[in-house]
Amino acid sequence: MRVTGSHQYPTMESVIYGKPAAEALREEAERLDARRVYLIASRTLNTTTDEIEKIRQALGDRHAATFDGVPQHTTRDVVTQIARQAGEARADLVVAIGGGSVVDAAKIVLMCMEHEIFEPDGLDGFETTPDRRFGPFRTPKVRMIAIPSTLSGGEYNSGALVTDTSRKLKQIFNHPMMMPRSIILDPAITKYTPEKLWLGSGTRAMDHGIEAICSSRPNVLVDAVCRQGLRYLHDGLLRTKAHPDDAAARLSCQLGSWLSAFGLQSRVPMGASHAIGHVLGGTCDVPHYFCTAVMMPSVLRYNRPATEAAQQSIAAALGAPGRDAGEAFAAFIAELGLPRRLADVGVGEDRFELIGRNAMLSIFTRANPQPIREPGDVVKILKLAA
Repeated sequence: MRVTGSHQYPTMESVIYGKPAAEALREEAERLDARRVYLIASRTLNTTTDEIEKIRQALGDRHAATFDGVPQHTTRDVVTQIARQAGEARADLVVAIGGGSVVDAAKIVLMCMEHEIFEPDGLDGFETTPDRRFGPFRTPKVRMIAIPSTLSGGEYNSGALVTDTSRKLKQIFNHPMMMPRSIILDPAITKYTPEKLWLGSGTRAMDHGIEAICSSRPNVLVDAVCRQGLRYLHDGLLRTKAHPDDAAARLSCQLGSWLSAFGLQSRVPMGASHAIGHVLGGTCDVPHYFCTAVMMPSVLRYNRPATEAAQQSIAAALGAPGRDAGEAFAAFIAELGLPRRLADVGVGEDRFELIGRNAMLSIFTRANPQPIREPGDVVKILKLAA
């Protein structure tokens, strides 16, 4: 047991589960006395299902407008466009309904509204850097609620990943009050999520838990919660792959995503898997939900000298006590049928040096438990995953 550390509680009020999203959101809007609720929704959910319409009907006159055009990797041009529209709609509550890109969009929209940032370059100077954890944002007057349809778990922290398409660079923006006030978990919303996205985003949630347990600044509460989150996700993902209509298994996955995100909530530093994953998405256009699948076994291998005891507990949580954690995770990825190597997602060795340079811009690279001092160290990890 670790005997030193600290724990920080997030600026979030509640996680609600066990009731339909439309009902839960209506109750939250009433509790918060929100009169102009602006929805940022998955286009698939809005145009091919009745789930968003159920929410609009439940909100009634409280519904202000709906936007459903957030692209993968959440771009600056789109979020500034949404901010302008939400401001014109006089939004007093923003609700994200969808995957990680939609949730990230809602977070940064709050700040764009607060600072009247309506053009992409207006976000320059607000990004998180290795020397500055929080951008110089004011506390936003408008807050948000998240209703996730995938498992990536970004709704449980106060950071947002936004891509500057002019530089092909994904950046982090952060402020404590970008955290959702409430998160609503409804497995019914997730049944429309494509299988690869569902399973891949589940491994992305596991990334949060694994890197928290291996973190350079862990704590005992985070360790215990994240281990349970990994168990929920390991079992729940296998069950939903075998039985996609198993609502209980889907809820188990949602609960696992919540628990695995506990380290990020507590500001426990993440490491190389996060840093490299962000670059693979922003620079190489790899879907975010495949990044952990292809990188985590190699990151665990690289970090083993500094995290051997932590990796033993991870292997046990993955149902493989006594086995090498990287090998156990790789076997789990194979069982899910997800891509396992960088070559499987179209990233060749000719991109490694660029990925290494861009990864060194991340706050997570500096926090990796096994030191990463230069781009060449990142390239070593990439070669393990080639």
